[in-house]
Amino acid sequence: MKRLSFLSFAALLLLCAGGCKADFDKVNPYENSLHTLEVRLVFPGKFSLLPAGGITVSAENIDNGAVYSALTDVNGKALLDLVNGLYRVSTSPVVSDEIFNGSEDGVRIAGEDRSVTLDLMYVKTGDIVIKEIYCGGCKMSPYEGNYQADKYIILHNNTGSTQFLDSLCFGSLSPYNSNATNPWVTTDPETGASVYKDFVPVIQAVWQFGGNGTTFPLNPGEDAVIAVNGAIDHSAQYPLSVDLNREDYFVCYNNTYFTNVSYHPAPGDRIRTDHYLNVVIKTGQANAYPLSINSPAVVIFKAKGRSIQDFVLEKDVVIPTPGSSIDNVVCIPHDWVIDAVEVFNGGASGNRKRIPPVLDAGFVFLSDVYLGHTLMRKVNAAKTEEEGFEVLVDTNNSSNDFYESQVQSLHRNVNGNE
Repeated sequence: MKRLSFLSFAALLLLCAGGCKADFDKVNPYENSLHTLEVRLVFPGKFSLLPAGGITVSAENIDNGAVYSALTDVNGKALLDLVNGLYRVSTSPVVSDEIFNGSEDGVRIAGEDRSVTLDLMYVKTGDIVIKEIYCGGCKMSPYEGNYQADKYIILHNNTGSTQFLDSLCFGSLSPYNSNATNPWVTTDPETGASVYKDFVPVIQAVWQFGGNGTTFPLNPGEDAVIAVNGAIDHSAQYPLSVDLNREDYFVCYNNTYFTNVSYHPAPGDRIRTDHYLNVVIKTGQANAYPLSINSPAVVIFKAKGRSIQDFVLEKDVVIPTPGSSIDNVVCIPHDWVIDAVEVFNGGASGNRKRIPPVLDAGFVFLSDVYLGHTLMRKVNAAKTEEEGFEVLVDTNNSSNDFYESQVQSLHRNVNGNE
């Protein structure tokens, strides 16, 4: 019996080898679990007649990071075949030299086809942009351990005219980390779309450049470095770190509000006192400014119509963080934001956007911490050659604009410092 069964099975295999192969090739093993997501793009207002074909639309599976892409047809529709899951759908087309972006979080595919409409937003690029975010720290080599008191941010004048840093504000958003519970973004029960507040919640402190309006000029293509922690030569003790004791650097330093000298030591001898950023308001209880090590959401902004000092005194501007008894936030209107960058934790699942698509339609991953890695904005090579100064890519979509570099731009092996 056993031999007969074996021979019968072998014969079946031989038969299939000759006659079943074509049928197996036709079978899609995912046929019963793939569903079509139709994405329709709609250009805003006066741009409604722009050609909508050939635009790349992407859907990222929020749970596993898998990304799927498709091109739109002449009617502005893209079809993506997706397995069940929760997706982040986005696009950042450049049409007739105009930049747009659109994004929708929380698009759920669950057992059937679905269609969504992405209302594209016209991108107004910033004069001053965030060029680099170094927040992840490095190894303490040749010693044991990890180091993270050397965070910095670089701003860049991306225009052909002189800009001024005077009164410019800097902050990070609540929640501190991208994979934390976000009380500020809700979900539309009918569409599943993410619903953002009409403000960005700046947490712990608002920092501001001083000056009288023309004190701190930034020429075309020039950078301004902000030492978020110590403006000292960190590399003197830890060679994998950076030297932030430079005369043209700025620093987040206020020993009244942030007393932890491990993170906020007295600035180095080359740092000018007028380069200390001011604390407009402190809204939390931390003794060191807590910029996330793995996934900050960073914004720069300027108040309109009144000073930021007057603004924070207005009713309902400083409000409690839901679920927290120690942290308040400052509600900064969207139209005050000059630039914003969303960073996702590459070592975690469940990342959720904090910055609305109108300000940043995407995100950039920081793969891990304590590697000396940094997040850099891409250079627009064609524009740089044309303008004669460094022009950076700016589409208000960090997925397109940024990349993870293996080493800090201020590391002495990169910038040639001795």
